[in-house]
Amino acid sequence: MPPGNRQVRVRAGLAVASLHLTPTFFSIHMPQTALVIIARDEERSIARCIDSAKDFVDEVLVLDTGSVDRTMEIARSCGAQVHRFEWCDDFAAARNRALDLADANWNLVLDADEWLVEGGAWLAGLPTMERQLGVADVQSLYEMGVTGSVSRSRITRLLPRGVRYQGVVHEQPLSDLPRVLVPLVIRHDGYLPEQMSRKQGRNQRLLQQQLGRNPRDAYVNYQLGVDCELNKEFSKACAYYGVAIDQLEVSSGYEHDLCVRYLYCLGQAGRHEEGLALAQAQMPKWQDSPDFFFALGGVLLDAAIAKLDGQVEHWLSMAQASWERCLEIGEVDAGPHGGVAGRGSYLAAHNLAVMHEQLGNLDEARALRLRHPMPASGS
Repeated sequence: MPPGNRQVRVRAGLAVASLHLTPTFFSIHMPQTALVIIARDEERSIARCIDSAKDFVDEVLVLDTGSVDRTMEIARSCGAQVHRFEWCDDFAAARNRALDLADANWNLVLDADEWLVEGGAWLAGLPTMERQLGVADVQSLYEMGVTGSVSRSRITRLLPRGVRYQGVVHEQPLSDLPRVLVPLVIRHDGYLPEQMSRKQGRNQRLLQQQLGRNPRDAYVNYQLGVDCELNKEFSKACAYYGVAIDQLEVSSGYEHDLCVRYLYCLGQAGRHEEGLALAQAQMPKWQDSPDFFFALGGVLLDAAIAKLDGQVEHWLSMAQASWERCLEIGEVDAGPHGGVAGRGSYLAAHNLAVMHEQLGNLDEARALRLRHPMPASGS
């Protein structure tokens, strides 16, 4: 919104008492809820993002950071207000400028490669909700081995007026307000290979700049590890994850994800003994996590394949026990820690079935597949 309009709005607000007008009068002019998006070269997905939520908000604002495709044209055709922003290698600065322009009481923040799949109607009740940050269930689509999979994370995406971001990349809202889980489900496809290839190197460059200022920053090292892992640079990912887990603060919201990713990457890098040591140290914390035991099973299987200490049968039986533990825990949805769909059901069952098939236990393998069928493609 242009600065002049904001000044008019402030003056009108000051006149309420003398004119005896009700606040309802001004709600016509001030959006209660805005969908706020920053985008660059997102013609593939911007309409999907806007259309998923525009019926549940009062305003849609898109801040374009330098598109050379049809992103702005498409966004306008979907009813969005579109503004330009000169990119300055700072995602928080872009987010905060977009929030300034939206000037709404509540802001639903989405990326252009995300879309709202559940909870839109709930947004209508926001004017009566206390000031707090809303944490949504964000479901990221991946391609993983035997099937596509969904990683579920709980991420703050609903902000009351005045809350702003910090961090040049993987930016986070900075606020002392309470964070509460809200019934919003968001889908994200930016981690699929064809999308990752467009962004490869961008985040790592910005994160490296931050790392230069504070090489021991746990969160920056964690995010650099994630970036390397997604690009299958497992040894580099381990180096970053190792620093992150050593510097981790108590009760960090990403501790579980860091541990599981580090365990997985140690296995992929062939560092089985380090993986087993990490698992032993971390196991008491994650007794209710199928993700932890799923990753541990992979490390144990790799140890068997590598004939670690000559104890092939030992490692195989422990891998089997780990995946069986996944099935005992079951699916936990987003859970308290987030996680990957299927690790408490069909993904663990698939690994067990393959193991039983290799051992000649065909009936047991068939039973596992029947009890925990793979989801249909695209579900």
